[in-house]
Amino acid sequence: MAEPFPALVDLDLRLVQCFTVVAEHRHFGRAAEALRTTQPSLSRQIRRLEQQLGVRLLDRTTHGSKLTAAGEVFLPLAAGLLRSATEAMARTRSAAQPAGITIGYTKGLLITDAVRAMHRHHPDAEVHTRLLAWNDSRSALLEHRVDAVVARLPFPTDRLRVTVLYDEPRVLVVSRDHRLADRESVTLDDIADEPLPRVRQSDSLFNAYWRIDPRPDGRPAPEGPLVEALEDKHELIAAGQAVAIGPPLDPATGLHPGLTTVPLHGVEPSQVVLATRADDRNRLVTGFRKIAEAVLTGPGRPVPHPPRDGSPAESAR
Repeated sequence: MAEPFPALVDLDLRLVQCFTVVAEHRHFGRAAEALRTTQPSLSRQIRRLEQQLGVRLLDRTTHGSKLTAAGEVFLPLAAGLLRSATEAMARTRSAAQPAGITIGYTKGLLITDAVRAMHRHHPDAEVHTRLLAWNDSRSALLEHRVDAVVARLPFPTDRLRVTVLYDEPRVLVVSRDHRLADRESVTLDDIADEPLPRVRQSDSLFNAYWRIDPRPDGRPAPEGPLVEALEDKHELIAAGQAVAIGPPLDPATGLHPGLTTVPLHGVEPSQVVLATRADDRNRLVTGFRKIAEAVLTGPGRPVPHPPRDGSPAESAR
């Protein structure tokens, strides 16, 4: 007859965390420094974990330590245990009466009006903001570093709830002495042979979208320089080595002095979205979603008062 409950598991997550740090450093001394403990104490903790599991996880070597075969198997499982424990704590706490919310946003997007409205409508809540790297939106949400993100698509949206806030026209970014710099507008035909950079630290979805690769007629976009980070593109473009397609840039905050932008016609606009965790029931997240839909309507548009009930239609992704 099956037991009504699973057998009790005697596994101390603090010891599991110690093991993952030793496995990362491959050295007990450096791991002890990272954990702010002593090497003998750390060795005892690893021995306790090995006793709980009934296997040896690490072997000491003349250069440090190495994982045993059992340790190699346990390491990814240990990392998963720690992630699950972190998520369980965060989700359980957010299910209670939440005291605060952290709102992430990426460079070039303003969330001031929505943050002010949150303070007005939830005066007892702690409202924090955090500037995120352009490629960190999904990770920041799933790792519970933020509770909501205002960012530009595209980025992977599995496990997320995504609401489109507004559209932005895409523009061509060129050097000020480029042959197209003085044009009122351009089309993809005008840049058919212009090299467009690719960003190494991004996925294929991001590169394809901002390079419009392939083009509507099926041709691949011209190859351009490979850059390490998004910001590196500006120097290349200013030097005349490439052009780029991007969102409108604010000259006060986001435009290199050697660059200018030209409206790009004939392509779909990019979308600014609000993303949250799909299973998040935090009442402050729900409140911020309603406010963001109401007041984050794009630059130059009037800001209405956020509704107290209801919200605009949502796009599920």
